[in-house]
Amino acid sequence: MGLARLALAGVLTTLATSALAFSLGPYKDPLFAYPGILDQSADGSLVVVDYQIERDLRGRDQVPERRVKSDYVSHKPSWSERDTSVTVNGQRLAHIRVGKPSAETRVITLYLHGKGGNRHQGANDNTFGGNFNRIKNLMIRNDGVYISPDFNGFEQQGLNEIAGLIATYKAEAPNASVFVACGSMGSLLCYRLAQSPDTASLVDGLLFLGGATDETLLTSAAVKRRVPIFFGHGSEDRVYDWTRQHALFLKVKKLPGAYPVRFALFQSGSHGTPIRMLDWRRTLNWMLANPPG
Repeated sequence: MGLARLALAGVLTTLATSALAFSLGPYKDPLFAYPGILDQSADGSLVVVDYQIERDLRGRDQVPERRVKSDYVSHKPSWSERDTSVTVNGQRLAHIRVGKPSAETRVITLYLHGKGGNRHQGANDNTFGGNFNRIKNLMIRNDGVYISPDFNGFEQQGLNEIAGLIATYKAEAPNASVFVACGSMGSLLCYRLAQSPDTASLVDGLLFLGGATDETLLTSAAVKRRVPIFFGHGSEDRVYDWTRQHALFLKVKKLPGAYPVRFALFQSGSHGTPIRMLDWRRTLNWMLANPPG
């Protein structure tokens, strides 16, 4: 082979390697994938997911809303699960962590609970249809770390605590992509994190699950950096109306340059349905394939 052909082969190999972005390998996909898509937009950014309470809650749980059937759970992550704490602004911040951060860590996922919750909600293997157990497994099986923290409120103090927590773990795992999922009122913290330039520079994806609506997102540091955003909502949510969240999704979508944003509406789902039904692997792999600019 001539020098020109060798050079061309090298270029093609480099391009092929760069195109193969890191993605999470499968874990119980047939059990956790969306059970059906009722409708979707032409570009796939909006999907209406078929949610049926008899099948997806009562048929999935051994004890409805308290214990999922054993098929949905693997305790592989338990050997690396720690109820621990770090010092943030001179105070100890308790959190449950699966996996150990290092230079080899590829991804970090945090879950921020809503009103009345605590660090144990996002670490419970059996509630929400086993979906927290799935994200633990996806992290531990893919060189990742999962974190479910306590924090003091949804305003400035909570922001300072979570921002400090993210900075601490990013320092220990500098090569990891960081995703923050916020349930219900925890979404208020996601909006605050988005507005903070320092924290937005460390975050690679935001997930709003049955969350509130705050249009400051549109001009936030995270949006300026083009951080991928996912909204999930139940159509029968009585806490936060899905139409307001959908309207925010449309405004983000209209931002210049085909902004990376997705919306999943769980037909007939209630306030907690997005936490139960979110396809973690599908969503995080989409974010990994669309890193911030």
